[in-house]
Amino acid sequence: MVQRERRVSVRLLMLAGACLAAAAALIAAGRGSATDDYDVVILHGRVMDPESKLDAVRNIGITDGKIRAISTESLNGRTTLDAQGLVVAPGFIDLHEHGQEPRNYAFQAHDGVTTSLELEGGTEDVAGWYAEREGKSLINFGVSIGHIPVRERVLAAGPEIAAVEAANHRQAMPEEMAKIREQMEKGFREGALAEGMGINYTPGASHQEIVEMFQLAAKYGAPVHVHLRYAGGKEPETGLAALEEVIAAAATTGAPLHVVHITSMGLKHTPELLAMIEGAQKHGLDVTTECYPYTAASTSLESAIFDPGWQERMSITYKDIQWAATGERLTAETFEKYRKQGGVVVIHVIPEEAARTAVANPMVMIGSDGMPITGAKVHPRGQGSYARVLGHYVREEKALDLMTALRKMTLLPAQRLEKRAPVFRDKGRIRLGADADITVFDAARVIDRATFDEPLQTSDGIQFVLVNGVPVVRDGKSVDGVFPGRAARAPLTK
Repeated sequence: MVQRERRVSVRLLMLAGACLAAAAALIAAGRGSATDDYDVVILHGRVMDPESKLDAVRNIGITDGKIRAISTESLNGRTTLDAQGLVVAPGFIDLHEHGQEPRNYAFQAHDGVTTSLELEGGTEDVAGWYAEREGKSLINFGVSIGHIPVRERVLAAGPEIAAVEAANHRQAMPEEMAKIREQMEKGFREGALAEGMGINYTPGASHQEIVEMFQLAAKYGAPVHVHLRYAGGKEPETGLAALEEVIAAAATTGAPLHVVHITSMGLKHTPELLAMIEGAQKHGLDVTTECYPYTAASTSLESAIFDPGWQERMSITYKDIQWAATGERLTAETFEKYRKQGGVVVIHVIPEEAARTAVANPMVMIGSDGMPITGAKVHPRGQGSYARVLGHYVREEKALDLMTALRKMTLLPAQRLEKRAPVFRDKGRIRLGADADITVFDAARVIDRATFDEPLQTSDGIQFVLVNGVPVVRDGKSVDGVFPGRAARAPLTK
């Protein structure tokens, strides 16, 4: 009898243990518990995660800035956001945003961006750049060590436009190259996410200088985010030839390569450049690219891009260039006037078919290439790129499906950076333990409102945006007085 009772007791203990294990498994699987109290709960949303391919109604529990539950069961939270009828996606990661100031961050948050990165131009002072934004940012922020600003600091005789452009157009001497390498390495040690390079803006940089910069990036496992040396299709200075230069540098050094704004490099030849990148990937090279969803580019009129011959290279003329400050189209006279003055222009140069082809391509990430907001007129891409992809190209044009679009905005950018900066392993995903950077939008209504005539307008249909678990956009409106953005940075080294 005693032995039988012992057997029953053992079975009960085993059953109890199994129940506890099952409960633990449910919690580990993200089902959570109805009695848990989370900091924030997002209820009844259509959760779409490009990594796991999850596309179903779920409730999300967030505590301490992390996703702690993904559940079909009801969850309790101190703050509750009702996402019924809305898409709940990872926050968008913008690899290419030059406007790294509070006003830019506010517009980007309304476009669903939770992490804004300046990786093409970068900075010459990585530590100082991060320090300026720590504790003061609406969204997450990050930067590259920039070849252009480092080179200008070493070579330019002064800060004046003429002095800077003279430096950009001349070759670096051996002693200058040593200083450039020293400053670039310092930036990597200070946690730069990548190496920024704009060869089109530094025509004096030799092919050997470019190879040496790729060698440095390879040493630190950093991707090179590069604006190609040439654009367009006029031989021999074509976008294809420029792509050949950096693919060769990547192949021989082992540095990861990321080609920025592929459409403004390829123009009508964009499909040829995309085919070349796809071929490099198939043969084992770590090469990626991005685009913005517009038919106009934007840059500084005083830059080397507008050196003599620009009309033939880009197959455009003065009327295709718009002075951003006033919106006026240029003439020969105003071109010369404003080029001496210096300032931002919008260049109507990208064929619609090229933009559509790149946006629709599953491998091409979305990056806004947004510009600093210095007045009432600026390119709309910094304010509306992500909503434009979701509204115009996904919903209206049906150029690509929603999950593919989200993957191009979230998972792919995170994967591009996570080897160099492990912080990105917890971004771009809706999964347990991931950073609670989340964008919630109405797929039936989301659209960009920023235009070339009225660029400073927020996107519509982005209902909630959370950065590290803190709402920064709620019910489509800004939340005042919150600064949850954190540094997205590579590990510091000696």
